[in-house]
Amino acid sequence: MGQNHIYVNRESGGTGMKATGASEGIYGLGFIGALVYYILQSNTVGGWLLGFLKALVWPAFLVYDLMKFLQM
Repeated sequence: MGQNHIYVNRESGGTGMKATGASEGIYGLGFIGALVYYILQSNTVGGWLLGFLKALVWPAFLVYDLMKFLQM
């Protein structure tokens, strides 16, 4: 109880995890850029915390604004 298990895919010899390629790098750069933007816009610790949370979900803001722009 309370133990973590890693299941091994014996056919491929791996752990079942697959590399995602460049998408992680793009998200990471976007996260850093959004974090800097949102933190520089705020002056309080609460604003910095909110900026960090917004930086985590920046793709959702991007898609929402794109849908609004396209009037979908």
